[in-house]
Amino acid sequence: MVHIPRWQHILIVAVCLLGTLMVVPTFLGREALNQLPGWMFKRHITLGLDLQGGSHLLLEVDINAIVEEDTNTLLDSVRTNLRQAQIGYRSLGIKEKSVEFELTEALLEGKAREALSDLRSAVTIEVLDGARFRLRYPDSYILERQRAAIDQSIEIVRRRIDETGTAEPIIQRQGRDRIVVQLPGVDDPERIKRLLGKTAKLSFHLLDVSAPQATPGMVAPAGTMILPSDQMGPDGKPGTMYVVKRRVEVAGDRLVDSQPTFQNNEPVVSFRFDTLGAKKFGDTTQQHTREFLAIVLDNKVISAPVIREPILGGSGIISGNFTTQAAKDLALLLRAGALPAPLLVLEERSVGPSLGADSIDAGLLSGYIAAALVCAFMIAAYGLLGAFACVAMFCNVALIGAILAALGAALTLPGIAGIILTMGMAVDANVLIYERVREETRNGRSPISAIDTGFRLAFGTIVDSHLTTLFPAMLMFGFGSGPIRGFAVTISIGIVVSLFTAIMVTRLLVVLWFRHARPKTILL
Repeated sequence: MVHIPRWQHILIVAVCLLGTLMVVPTFLGREALNQLPGWMFKRHITLGLDLQGGSHLLLEVDINAIVEEDTNTLLDSVRTNLRQAQIGYRSLGIKEKSVEFELTEALLEGKAREALSDLRSAVTIEVLDGARFRLRYPDSYILERQRAAIDQSIEIVRRRIDETGTAEPIIQRQGRDRIVVQLPGVDDPERIKRLLGKTAKLSFHLLDVSAPQATPGMVAPAGTMILPSDQMGPDGKPGTMYVVKRRVEVAGDRLVDSQPTFQNNEPVVSFRFDTLGAKKFGDTTQQHTREFLAIVLDNKVISAPVIREPILGGSGIISGNFTTQAAKDLALLLRAGALPAPLLVLEERSVGPSLGADSIDAGLLSGYIAAALVCAFMIAAYGLLGAFACVAMFCNVALIGAILAALGAALTLPGIAGIILTMGMAVDANVLIYERVREETRNGRSPISAIDTGFRLAFGTIVDSHLTTLFPAMLMFGFGSGPIRGFAVTISIGIVVSLFTAIMVTRLLVVLWFRHARPKTILL
């Protein structure tokens, strides 16, 4: 035990110094960080929502909208297939998440089955009697669509928030259809809510040439829909109503970029399609010159310009009386992509910076008091060896901070509680070692033999005690959320690091002391 190879000396000291250097930037201001040498680690520990202040949002994905949209798509497909096969039908509509229709002649059943055969792989087709059909998606398909929608929603939410420049957001799934979003340091939560609340489903349609604008009480002709303008009228009610063809000429998912810009000193949004989208857009503008093109966002017409000439370059401009901020937000939404379903804000909480500062002060004060009490106890109980354990404890805290900074993990108030608890756990291993050394000394062993036996025989007990704490912490991280995960992260890191500091660092200090002092007895 007394002999420690030089490479281990160097490794232990290097790890402790590196950890200390990595945690120092956390306590420096922005100006001081900029003055540090370029080779130095400059990332600081990210503070969580409860310490930095910010917004907490609980969102719910409207999965019923997904089923409704798929059912409407199925309705259009059934109508198209029956018309192409020239099969007479009536009472085509949606009933209880299924599409139903009745044939005008029961003898057409076989022909109708054949016409709908291309839909059979995705939906179940039932014949209620000789003339009535029912088509619906199976439950397995709906569950898979819902799971995919949640995953896609989380990714889109992450893209939109990243585009705003919010540092270290926490975005995670909760339950079956909910998403938790924590935004530390956000000073405009209402804008974030507006960005997340928009589905941002963009599509390009043609207006009905016979009646591009709807009149009061007008019924939408077959194959069209009546959509409002996104601009409100002077009386606060929806403005112009448009008769828009249902067919989507170009879908918004073909966009590869969108940026805010200016045209004639007015804010607009420029967009660019991928190769296939550019071809579709070029064909549409070439075949329908001098007709109206409706740009539809979330079932509202944001612009309906006249196609004056073919647009073959795959790019264009969206104008619509935007403010500069509105143009930036629309470009952001289009770049990030459309949500598969609307998001509903179920819960919103805001934490002020002053409350976060109070939490930091309270956490630091608790940490100082805990460290002082632990050091006082260890020194009173074990003397100089207890002081060595205190040095190892401070190395433990420094390494925890360094790992948190390197991983970019957010430090929360429960995380601070975990660090404080880890202080006691860090010296707990030393207590096991020192008690074993004390026992061996009482049994008449020499100082060097007692120290060697204490470190060697206590090792297995230390590992067992740490593992019994690490396993529950891992379960808390895997199944918990929010504050529970923050606590589990710091506890888990602290447990692993304490194995290094309590055994390797303390062992190195004891060996160096023993070599220089060569004590005849050990006072414990």
